[in-house]
Amino acid sequence: MTTSKDEKSDDVLGLSGTSDALGNGLDEVSPTVFSRRDILRLGAALGLTTLGGGAFWGVLEAMAAKGPATEWFKSVCRYCGTGCGVQLGMSDGEVIEVRGDEDAHNQGKLCIKGSLLTVLNQLPGRLTTPQIRRDGTLRKASWDEAMALVAERFKQAIREAGPSSVAYFGSGQLYIEESYTANKLFKAGLGSNNVDGNPRLCMASAAVGYTKTYGKDEPPGAFEDIDHAEVFFIIGANPAECHQPVFERILSRRRQHPNTVIVCVDPRRTMTAEYADIHISPRPGSDLLLLWSMANVIVHDGFADRDFVSAHVSMQNVDGSAADWGALERFLDGYAPSKVSERLGVPAARIRELAQLFATRPATMSLWTMGLNQRVDGVALNTTMNALHLLTGQIGRPGATPLSLTGQGNACGGVRDTGSLAHLLPHGRLITNPAHRAEMEQHWGVPAGRIAPTPGLDALELFRAMEDGRVRCLLNVCTNPGQSMPNLGRYEEAMKRAFVVVVDAFEDTATSRFADVVLPAAMWIEKEGVYGQTERRYQLLEKLLEAPGEARSDLEILVDFAERMGLADLISARTPAEVWEEYRNLSSHSKYDFSGMTRERLREAHGLQWPCPTEDHPGTARRYIPGDPFVREGRDIDFYGTPDHKARIFLTPYEDRSDPVDADFPLILTTGRIVEQWHTGTMTDRIPEIREATPRGHFELCEGDAVPLGLQDGDRALVTSRYGALEGPVKVSRSPRPGTLFAAFYDAHWLVNKVVTDRCDPTSKQPDYKTTAVHVEKVRT
Repeated sequence: MTTSKDEKSDDVLGLSGTSDALGNGLDEVSPTVFSRRDILRLGAALGLTTLGGGAFWGVLEAMAAKGPATEWFKSVCRYCGTGCGVQLGMSDGEVIEVRGDEDAHNQGKLCIKGSLLTVLNQLPGRLTTPQIRRDGTLRKASWDEAMALVAERFKQAIREAGPSSVAYFGSGQLYIEESYTANKLFKAGLGSNNVDGNPRLCMASAAVGYTKTYGKDEPPGAFEDIDHAEVFFIIGANPAECHQPVFERILSRRRQHPNTVIVCVDPRRTMTAEYADIHISPRPGSDLLLLWSMANVIVHDGFADRDFVSAHVSMQNVDGSAADWGALERFLDGYAPSKVSERLGVPAARIRELAQLFATRPATMSLWTMGLNQRVDGVALNTTMNALHLLTGQIGRPGATPLSLTGQGNACGGVRDTGSLAHLLPHGRLITNPAHRAEMEQHWGVPAGRIAPTPGLDALELFRAMEDGRVRCLLNVCTNPGQSMPNLGRYEEAMKRAFVVVVDAFEDTATSRFADVVLPAAMWIEKEGVYGQTERRYQLLEKLLEAPGEARSDLEILVDFAERMGLADLISARTPAEVWEEYRNLSSHSKYDFSGMTRERLREAHGLQWPCPTEDHPGTARRYIPGDPFVREGRDIDFYGTPDHKARIFLTPYEDRSDPVDADFPLILTTGRIVEQWHTGTMTDRIPEIREATPRGHFELCEGDAVPLGLQDGDRALVTSRYGALEGPVKVSRSPRPGTLFAAFYDAHWLVNKVVTDRCDPTSKQPDYKTTAVHVEKVRT
């Protein structure tokens, strides 16, 4: 949709207030004085302390501006699950300017990466033709030749070893229409439930945690709650770097309401911790001790809302039996602050302070992401985080809510909602539930019993199945497991043993090195589709550009594949609009109902939140309270996802199942992201302004750990775990707590995940990227 240019944004360089953040005027700051990384980080500081996410645009203009736009279009950022609305200025078929959409939930703010979307579709290294590996080398091929080979090999595998010998590995970056089609094609068409992907690596524990607690996936609250919260409890997340517009909104709330308190729980002194009012740094792997210790204070010191719990909550022991309030008190006895303080590395008084703050302020909002999810106890951490809100009644009011942040642009809508994981079917249905399978077989028009009753292989097991020959063919779409999988050396070898098809927008990725066929894909606004982000917000991205060369949309590729596999009748919806209509109507049979989100509404709206059951429904910001269409009349809160309409608290004890630290492996390696780069760097590390501004892969450790090892800033170290070893430069920093190393994983030439454990949560099957035990030694030159 074309929109009028926002005249106010012409004055984005009216930088009154920037001197407060810098200690001098911005006129003293210029790209000739600072390094590129200084400029990008300065932009983050400006965005987070004065004018919001777009305030540093003038600094970046010197690097990225291309001239005046003649037309403006509404769209959505390509990157994370925040789902920021953007206005794209175009001229002569090219994006030449990007601005935050002031009518979208991000209120005109953008992060560093979003502000450089102008260059995204023109990055070097785009795939433009299909390729087939011949004599060990990928060589150009025609679409017909490449797709004929793919279909032949998949048919052969199914014929010889059955449907479970083929698999699909997808992405939280594909559009809803694409993931939905792939899920339907494999589960109802090919008969394989081996449908999984990178959301298993980042959000599976959050999804399981919500489902166990409320009976349905996805958060009960929204970003709007930021504008009402008085306490922000941020744990296992670094939104100042990874979700900047969200964090700017948090800081804006504190500027307007100075009594607001920001708490950051993180073993590292991150940018978020720098801005927090309270930063506590527990020992890596001990967060569940902290949460239950806070619960101990809340219950034993009288801060719990017992009336709320009695009316709206049920409790379960670890064996699944029902628990009462007395059982809760006995369970929590072992988590008194005085008993766990030493193991946590957090003073008992500080634990009591956090618990009282969380429980007694008018509205507490918790936010978390990979620091809780990517853990061997990720599900327990998620259910317990929700339990703190239930015990205190900090839910169902403006500002009072748990909210897990999402790493990828469409992991929520495109994977969790579409059921594109090995154990799921669309809209919260389960493979193991016969009624759910029968319902989907009827909706999809396939014979009864067509959907296999056994869940498929989760991400780790899928790659292990390639290792031992159970999975012979893999269709890998819009994701880069050759860089993102843990214990990477093992799974690199696994990919060598299967027939691997990679669909990607870029050549020379870490995964395409193992591909037998590579297919060129359109990206972002070179195709049309819907994103569903963190707060259940669905947004339409329209096609504004043509894809380069012979690249096709992922949906077109899937439709072609379906036809060649003899499934043209099943995959009868072939355009984004047709697939959306099928999927939208399917939602009306579920508690996810967004059948009111017509294509036309999405084209005009700046995002709609489900449930949204009718075309005149405004969407639902907060679930389980009046205004949510599924809440029963007369109920102030109604957890309708469970049979008894009560939320669940699970008394899951803390158990240290992390990679064990011992004399041979005395330190803990944790991995994550930095402000400039996104995930495996396939896109961001090709942007010159970002690549030249960020250092190559390296290890960060504190001075207290560096000195005994004889390490100084810039030295090289060999880091060894039980899974692999990697050499790299060292940065001595005050960010990691003693005993902890940090490394980002964006550098494709420095694969830190070769060192990372592939231990995982036993329920969600999500790997633990946060607590790998390592040995560090200086490399002598």
